[in-house]
Amino acid sequence: MRRHSISFFLVLALAIPAGAQSTKDRLIRLQTQVETLQQQMTAMQRSFDERMGVMRSLVEQSTDNVNKMAGTLGRLEKTLTTQSAESGDKVDQVSQQVQSLQDAVDELKTRVARLSQQLEELEAARANIGAAAPVPDAAAAPPADVLYKNALADYTAGRYELAMQQFNDYLKFYRTGELAGNAQFYLADIYFRQQNYQEAIRGYDIVLEQYPGGNKAAAAHLKKAYALLELGRRDDGVRELRALITRYPKTVEATRARERLRKLGPAA
Repeated sequence: MRRHSISFFLVLALAIPAGAQSTKDRLIRLQTQVETLQQQMTAMQRSFDERMGVMRSLVEQSTDNVNKMAGTLGRLEKTLTTQSAESGDKVDQVSQQVQSLQDAVDELKTRVARLSQQLEELEAARANIGAAAPVPDAAAAPPADVLYKNALADYTAGRYELAMQQFNDYLKFYRTGELAGNAQFYLADIYFRQQNYQEAIRGYDIVLEQYPGGNKAAAAHLKKAYALLELGRRDDGVRELRALITRYPKTVEATRARERLRKLGPAA
């Protein structure tokens, strides 16, 4: 196209009589401007390709780092489970630390996944240069990772009303999101901390029914058992602890369930 456009302007320039020198000069200047624009577009395309390559490399590195962290956390949890029988008094404290680490890894996974999605959208937009850009929706939901991160920060700080509102918003907009099971678990846990054990049990049941493959399933079993025991429903609580041990025998929660059964005595 560039060669054709240049030839076109040259033909026009030669065809113009000498008396129309000013018109010829304007055409030459116009042809020069076209060449300059073409060079700028080529430079912009090269720069865009280079930046896309850098972004793709960063996403791949972030994914590798998160996977390594998840593996390290898994090994830590396994070690904790092995050693917990010798240090039963410290199991609750250490398991809470492991849970915090797991939450951090979950958050990192979500952020990396979102970054990867944005990169794919950017590449798709590049492939459709010239098409009409979509009009953004003014009522669009907040980004999933931002919403979950803010809710978790409020939960950790004890701002339960704010955390509950944001976890509910997360479930409203991202019911099938990667961290939806976690959001539902923390909603139930807020009720537990407020000693509203009936609502807490209902919340834990939602985790177990709708997100059985999530990383909070074992914790939901354990906290549901605790809530049942707080309500004086000893037999139901014992059954829940036993169900947890049967389904997730190698987890930290199963170790805590065994400790609780031992404290309940031989009848349990």
